[in-house]
Formats: sequence, structure tokens, C-alpha cells
Amino acid sequence: MKDLDTPMQLGAVELRDRLASGALSALDLVEACLARIAAREPEIGAWAWIDPDYAREQARRLDAHRVSGRALGPLHGLPVGLKDVIDTARIPTENGCALDAGRVPARDAFVVERLRAAGALILGKTVTTELAFLHPGKTRNPHNPAHTPGGSSSGSAAAVADAMVPLAIGTQTGGSVIRPAAFCGVTGYKPTFGAIPRRGVQMQSHTLDTLGVFATDPLGAALVAEALFGFDETDPATAPAPPPRLLDTARGAPPLPPVFAFVKPPGWDRADAETHAAFAELTAALGEQAFEVALPPAFDTAATQRARINMAEMARYHYRYVRDGLNRLGPETRDALEEGARIPARDYLAALDWPKVLNAGLDEIFTRCDAILCPAAPGPAPEGLGATGDPIFNGLWTLCGTPAVTVPVLTAGNGLPMGVQLVGPRGDDARLLRTAHWLYGWAGA
Repeated sequence: MKDLDTPMQLGAVELRDRLASGALSALDLVEACLARIAAREPEIGAWAWIDPDYAREQARRLDAHRVSGRALGPLHGLPVGLKDVIDTARIPTENGCALDAGRVPARDAFVVERLRAAGALILGKTVTTELAFLHPGKTRNPHNPAHTPGGSSSGSAAAVADAMVPLAIGTQTGGSVIRPAAFCGVTGYKPTFGAIPRRGVQMQSHTLDTLGVFATDPLGAALVAEALFGFDETDPATAPAPPPRLLDTARGAPPLPPVFAFVKPPGWDRADAETHAAFAELTAALGEQAFEVALPPAFDTAATQRARINMAEMARYHYRYVRDGLNRLGPETRDALEEGARIPARDYLAALDWPKVLNAGLDEIFTRCDAILCPAAPGPAPEGLGATGDPIFNGLWTLCGTPAVTVPVLTAGNGLPMGVQLVGPRGDDARLLRTAHWLYGWAGA
């Protein structure tokens, strides 16, 4: 969607390098973003909040910092869009929900603090589905506005795809990063569970919620994610660890051509014929670098177990919405909250055991490959704006806590993008991003 002659035709890493050298000013880049938004936002609807004067003020401050000769952060001058479930101090964070209209947090979320410390520029808040679940927001797919952009991180994916912003942040509980990235034709990266702290992010499921990033290519995803990895004592999913070297690893040449294990995940019969054909051609083109493997039978129940965890924990965290105005929520959200309240404790507790079982099966597969290869969605973005698409090929990996990335290397017959999803072992995010970068270049994307 980059049809304007602007700096937005460049990837995030090249933009970062030009900003650092002074070849491009933060203000010029912001003006390019704002011009694109002014031209396209009425049709796409990617933004929940944006203040051009605030964006320009940040840009001028960052430009002054650069000419002062002081050290620059790794994201110096790069504009970033934030899904509107991520708290921003003195900036509205309304969670896509009428019951949160006018909510303005007093403190930045952990990831916002990290972005600011790295020199990033907060361009605005991107549209989320209601409470980051399934009830759609106003966003449309930039490739064809009659089609869904996916969800729940709909605005983040669409804003990057339409060259409104080079980077954006989202969240995933089922398929809310990978699916919209695939539908909108950008790179979406969901790290290993617990890699990025969630303080200040609306909680839906403490067992599943994972922050993720959007960029035009895998290197851009590695660049921004590296600044966000960390430990926060308020998030028990995180742990102290050395800082990752995601970008350096991702852009390095693999020691050997990567090997892919092609799997047909549960729900394969829900994928359209074009997806079946595309993956047959892709694996054939990869030749000896790809082999097909079947997931163990235990994976057939993964979607049910993930849904139980999601619904039960959602009913807990969103109880105040039930108490204060259930009838003001969309039908998808209401149904999920009511379903979650009915799940027996024994079923919820039993479902919590499943990630360990499933990962035991994955560990054996990962001894034979660099990454699992599978579709990011059952097909291209469906027509219509009343739903966000089927997350059947995403929730499995969210339940397992494995890192996943979708790479925009396929195109459907109707011209809409189709994502190739790669999945790696837990904690091996850098290698997965390197494999994704290799595939992106191999496919000529």
C-alpha cells in the first residue's frame, strides 16, 4: 500500500539508520505519516486517537536531541502506533469499549516506557476490537475496504499496511497479531509468552495474553521487539534474562539453509482450496528444505482447551463490565463473558495442564527443523466487516506460548495478501526471526 513518494516506502531499520545519521529528520518523517493519515484515514479508520501537534512536538524534541550530540536510542525518531488497550499517560486509552469512553490513565504501560526510553515517537492509539475480543471496530482492510482487516489488533495492522506508521504494537490472546498481519499483508510477530511485560495493558487472560509487534518486514519486527523484551516484577509471566540480540541475529546469514516442518494444523479442512494449493506449491518450491509432519492427536482438542482458559479468565478480568453495563457490550463480548462464568473450575484447571502436554509434542518436531511452517489464516481476509476472521491457525501457538511470525509472501487470486506463519521453540525468538527474514528474502518479498 506504499504508493506515495515518501520516507514510508522504507523499512523501519533503514528509517532508523537515516534518522540516526541526520539524512532524515524526525519531523519530516512525522509529517509524512500525518499526510498519509490525512489522505487515507477516512477510508481505513485505523486510529482511535491521534494529535498531530503532539506528534510534531515529540519530533522536534527528538531532532534537537540528535543535533546536541548526545547518544541516541535504538528507535530514535521512529513513529509507533499503540493498540488502544495499552495505557498511555494523559492520553485516552478506551479499550475499544463504550464503557471506557473518556478513560485517561495516569501512567504509561511498561512497553510505552520502553519505547520512549529507546527514542521512539508515540504517534497515536490504534483501533482495537471491543475489549480486544471479537466485536469489530471501525477499521477496514487497506487492500480492499470491503474486507475485514482481522482483529483484535485491527488498527495496528492496517496502519502499518497502509504506510501510515512504520511500526505498531498489538496484543494476542488467540490470533490477534498474526491474523490481522496476514490479512493486511505485513509482518506480525508474537514473541514467546512472557518475553514482553504486560503491566499497563488491559488483561483478558493472564495465561494467554501476549504483546506483539507489526512491521513491514521481519527486521523491523526484530528491531522494535528487542527494545520491549524485559522483566517486570509485577508480571509473573516474565523472568530476569539477558537482553536479546534479535536484530543482529535476524539479519545474520543462517549457518545452513533453514529447514521447515510443514504441518496441517487442526482445522485444516476449514482452509480454502487456494490456501491448500498455495502451501503445496510453497513446500514443493522449498524442496529438501521442507518436510511434512503430523501433529500428535492431542492437538485436536487444543482449540477447546484454549477457549476454556480464555473465557474463564475473561469472565474474571472483565467482571466490572458485566456489573456496570453488560447490555452496552457487543454480542460477541456478552456471549463470551456469560460462557466464561459457566465454565466449571475442574474444566478450567484441567485446561491449564494442556500447554505442557502439547509442548512435549512440539519439542520432538523442533529437533528436526528450524521452524514449523503453516498458514496464518484459512485464506485471505473474508469479505464483510461484521466479523474479524477465523483464528483457528493461531490460538494453538498462543496456548503453547511459542513464538510465531507471519511473513507476507503469498497473494490470493483476488489480490489480497496471504500470510505464511512460522513457529519456533519457546525462547528461541532470535532464530525464528532469522528464519523469517530468510524466507522473506527467498520469496522476493
